[in-house]
Amino acid sequence: MKNNNKFKLDLWGGITLGILILYAIFLLYPLLNMFKDAVIGAAGLTMEHFAKFFSRPYYTNALKNSFVVSFAATFTSIAVGTPLAYIFTQYKIKGKKVMQMLIIIASMSAPFIGAYSWILLMGRSGVITNLLKPLGIILPDIYGFGGILLVFTLQLYPLVFLYVQGALSNVDNSLIEASENMGCTGFRRFFKIIIPLIMPTLLASSLLVFMRAFADFGTPMLIGEGWLTFPVLLFNEFISEVGGDSAFASALSIIAILITTIFFLGQRWLSNRKSFSMNSLHPIEEKEVHGFKSFWLHFYSYFVVGFAVMPQVYVIYTSFMNYKGMVRQPGYSLDQYKQIFSSSLGRSVWNTLFIPIVALIIIVLLAVLIAYIAVRRRNWLTGIVDTISMVPYIVPGTVIGIALITAFKRPITGGMLIMVIALVIRRLPYTIRSSVAILQQIPMSIEEAALSLGSNKAKTFFKITMPMMSAGIISGAILSWVTMISELSTAIILYSVKTQTLTVSIYTSVIRGQYGVAAALSTVLTVLTVISLLVFNKFSGGKSVQL
Repeated sequence: MKNNNKFKLDLWGGITLGILILYAIFLLYPLLNMFKDAVIGAAGLTMEHFAKFFSRPYYTNALKNSFVVSFAATFTSIAVGTPLAYIFTQYKIKGKKVMQMLIIIASMSAPFIGAYSWILLMGRSGVITNLLKPLGIILPDIYGFGGILLVFTLQLYPLVFLYVQGALSNVDNSLIEASENMGCTGFRRFFKIIIPLIMPTLLASSLLVFMRAFADFGTPMLIGEGWLTFPVLLFNEFISEVGGDSAFASALSIIAILITTIFFLGQRWLSNRKSFSMNSLHPIEEKEVHGFKSFWLHFYSYFVVGFAVMPQVYVIYTSFMNYKGMVRQPGYSLDQYKQIFSSSLGRSVWNTLFIPIVALIIIVLLAVLIAYIAVRRRNWLTGIVDTISMVPYIVPGTVIGIALITAFKRPITGGMLIMVIALVIRRLPYTIRSSVAILQQIPMSIEEAALSLGSNKAKTFFKITMPMMSAGIISGAILSWVTMISELSTAIILYSVKTQTLTVSIYTSVIRGQYGVAAALSTVLTVLTVISLLVFNKFSGGKSVQL
């Protein structure tokens, strides 16, 4: 591995410069342009937009609401996902493989679909609400903070589950046995032994959950009602100012970036302080459970997973109901699906396939090149590229959309090109990290042997290195694909009539009260997600998804 910190203008040096120029044009320039709009006015340098935000309770309350619901969602997701991962690792649970797939599907589906589902189930005219009302049972209001927290928890606990399950696979079973021999069992062992061992993983998963909840736009927009959150405020302010000055929206975007950056750096600092390595010579072995304990472990597992997937199941069921416009009629019908594929909505299905496919091709190419120069051709410039490539990980999707549309007003906005650029920027880090992980496991001596036998650098890379990286590349690409087809926060800013995707069509259908059409569109998106995850499972050899 080369690590001489010297930049050479050879083949890989030229590729490094080219990638850096692309990042400068499509990421750094839009973000810097947004910063300029926020701090420079007609009279020069100004802080009036920031002063406007911090001087009005309407704006600061939206930020406070986002903090409250994001911290609450982080806590509840950890409280639900961590015990479930421990149960799945420690004990034999019937139907575990099916439940694991359902958990992954729940984590990969668009969050706002969960909000829409719970409105159908427990809204003011929801099916559960109407069933319980004659019995005198009045359910808590699903709208506002409680509804947002419910949706976030059921959507985000799978991320904690996946992270923790991966960490528990590295815990040596001898530690569990030693604790049992010393009389530390049950809840005490869980909190005294397991939690400290997986603390770095809990910190990493808590950051991901917090940033997902903080940046989510669709869920609070649909189910929040009076509970205004920061992403909704940002969207509303930008939309109201598209025809004029967007400086205030840019100032809000800068505030969002600062917040997510602070939490990202804080999490990294805490993780570094508490990090340690574990070698699992004897992995945790699943145990048979019987009697009362078996009942409660199965009950908890089935209840959590069933409760999480229930909204999606009901949406699929709703898609076959007989709707005439906004009114439900008796019986069942395929009219919703006929309406999708016989109208302009069919374009949204095509766009959801075509735009991400184009973006995915670019993502795979760039990810492989960035991973290679970051691991094999290390120098100060490749270090900069590697660092910049992770910036979109901490920038909310709404902010990326606003930055692109303000930087490139014409000629590329409103078309497919801007959508492709946004998806590439947003989802490239997934495939980069996956490619880096697999490349670090490939010995450098293999490439050196090929070069010594007369192969040039380009041929060695494409004929030797890339095929050996294929497993990591495909896994990262599929995960990027799944997140792209469910993307809303960026798409809602950048789409036009010709580039409307499934997520945008679902959102607009719900807003218009076309629940039957929205359900059918959601079902199509769910089917695409399931197919993608099955493909991932095939290529990954049944390994768990790692985000």
